[in-house]
Amino acid sequence: MGADEQKEEREVLDSIFPDEIQDISDTAYRISIALDLPANAEPLDEPLIILLNVSYPETYPDVAPNLDISSPPGAARHPLLDVAADKAQLLDTLSSTIEDSMGMAMVFTLVTTLKDSAEVLMADRQRQEQEIHEVAAREKEQEENRKFEGEKVTRERFLEWREKFKKDMEEKERLQKEEEEAEMKGKRSVRVEEKKLTGRQLWERGLIGKVDEVDVEADGIVEGTEKLKVET
Repeated sequence: MGADEQKEEREVLDSIFPDEIQDISDTAYRISIALDLPANAEPLDEPLIILLNVSYPETYPDVAPNLDISSPPGAARHPLLDVAADKAQLLDTLSSTIEDSMGMAMVFTLVTTLKDSAEVLMADRQRQEQEIHEVAAREKEQEENRKFEGEKVTRERFLEWREKFKKDMEEKERLQKEEEEAEMKGKRSVRVEEKKLTGRQLWERGLIGKVDEVDVEADGIVEGTEKLKVET
């Protein structure tokens, strides 16, 4: 009973996968499964292939087939799928299909399930990578924005700022007052000097009396003023 069902299934698989199936022995073969890459994934020069290796136990399909997953010889490791590392996880996704199909030919269903599981795994990884990049980009943007944000104003910070502002204003007013006082003193000194009469002015106004020896210079400075006598 098992051998007949195995032969029948094998003939059906030949018609479905004429170029993908390869015999290993009378009861064993491998099927090449081409995977579709997730949207926006880096395109490949060659299709991404995984191999489902199947061998029939004597009583299959009353018992599960022997299964293994591998990559084609020399195939490069894809960033989103590592068949050697992901084998156990992918085989585990076939368990429920095997249980539901016990007693019936199930290899075609297993091929379909494995293809879907591998493609979902790659899509999940791509989404995770995109989320990581987006989080990193948001953190970088937030860090850049923080450079342009002022320090948050708390009550304590405001009171500290106000106290410093008052002191700065008081110091500014003090310096301004000192400058104004110095300027006023300078003006008074000039006015006092202006009130002093030069020797020429004293002479012209007839305030100089008997002069024994006077030298009046052109600029109005009088030498020998110790010999001048001012009439009153």
